[in-house]
This record gives sequence, structure tokens and C-alpha cells, in this order.
Amino acid sequence: MIAKKYMLVLAAALVAAAPAHAQRVSLADRVAALEAKANNPQQNLDLLNKVTQQESELRELRAQVEQLQNENEQLKQRNRDQYLDLDGRLNRLEGGAAPAVPAPATTTPPLGTAPKPAAAPAPAAATAERPPSVHGDMGAMSATGDERTAYNVAFDKLKAGDYADAAQLFTSFLQLYPSGVYAPNALYWLGESYYVTQNYALAADQFRALLAQYPTHDKAPGALLKLGLCDYGLGKLPEAERTLGEVMAKYPGTDVARTADDRLRAIQLGRLR
Repeated sequence: MIAKKYMLVLAAALVAAAPAHAQRVSLADRVAALEAKANNPQQNLDLLNKVTQQESELRELRAQVEQLQNENEQLKQRNRDQYLDLDGRLNRLEGGAAPAVPAPATTTPPLGTAPKPAAAPAPAAATAERPPSVHGDMGAMSATGDERTAYNVAFDKLKAGDYADAAQLFTSFLQLYPSGVYAPNALYWLGESYYVTQNYALAADQFRALLAQYPTHDKAPGALLKLGLCDYGLGKLPEAERTLGEVMAKYPGTDVARTADDRLRAIQLGRLR
């Protein structure tokens, strides 16, 4: 009887202990599975690569946004520069149309020479720019008939906005009349033709040539200003600041000096951004 009771108690104990053992085995299996996942180097590497790739893409997007913002600011500045430049040129052209263009045929010919026939009226576009003043022999103007015609053809192209054709025509003009009365003007407008199309290096060459050959010409102040603006367009900020400062020092109180001051302030503000 006692032995029977003992067997029943032992069986009950075994039945009660079975779920706890099974539970301990199940928990151990789960911990082992988690540890196996945590100790998997390939899975960790894949996750790290994904995070690194996303960070790289985010940096690239930020760089693209900054680049677009910078390009937009540069485009706005170029548009402002071209607008002010065009406005200044139009003001100079319109301002030169008011006074009557001196006709060479109206001058008194030297003694012993037959009077020359009256010259044909200059084309309307030619009156838009003040002709260069001739110092010395006034008869030199009468010898520029063909020169003036060639100059007018190139200048008409410039006014019409055909900058490529204007550049070719002004280049041909300077080859035909390298020391002509209108050579300084042709150099200046050739530089303008390049400047408007953002060929700043070629434009700067023409303005330097004008300043070197004709430092006292009435186009010299504008050429010096445009030389500084060409340096700015080429990204040569120290050279641009130096040249614009020279414009302000050499031509104080003039329109070119005020324009140079505006550009210089814009460059300095750009450095602070």
C-alpha cells in the first residue's frame, strides 16, 4: 500500500515538472536564435551598408541643392550685370543721338583744292553713336568715307543684337583700318560683342588693347570698367576689385565710377554670404 502511494506521488511530480522543463527549453531556444541573429556578421554588414548608402545619398542631395542655389545666384547676378550694362549702353547711344552729327563736307577745304560735294546723309543707325572727335587736320575726316560705312555696317549688327556677326564685322574693320579714326570705337564695341555673349576672356583682350593704344580716348573709362567686369565674370575677384577701384579713382563722380562702386559693393557683399 505504501509502495503504491509512493509511485503515485512520483508520477504526479513528473507530470508537474514536465511543463516547466519544456518552458525552459523553449526560452533557451529563443535566446539562442536571437544570439545567432546578433552574431551574424553578414546581416550586420548589410544593415550598415544600407545606412551608409542612405547617408551618402542625403549628402549628395544636399550638395546638389547648394549647387543649384549657387548657380541660381550667379545667374541672377549675371542677369543684373547684363541689364545694367545694356541700360548703360543704350543711355550712351541715346545720349549721342541728340547732337547733330558733324558732316565732313561742311568744313572749309584747304586753299587750292576744289570743294568736295556734299556727303550723303549718314544712316539712321550711325547717328545713334557720337562720332569720335578728330584732333589736328580736319581734312582727315573727309578721308573716312569708306571707313565710316564699314563701321556703320558692324555697328548696325550690334544694335540689332546680332553679336556674332557684329564681332566678325568689327574684327574685319580693324584689319582694314587698324589706325583709322573709328578704330578705338571698333575695339570697344568688339569687346562689347564678346562681353554680352559671356566670352569674357576675348572681351578683356579688346578692352586692354583699347586702353593700351588709346588711353585718353573717350571710350577708355568704359573700357576700364568693362575690364573689371570681365575679371568678375571670369571669377577673378581680386583682379576685378582692383580694376573697379582704379575706375573709381581715375574717374570720380562719373557714371562709370558709380557703376564700378555698385559692382564693388556687390562683390564685397558676396564674400560675406
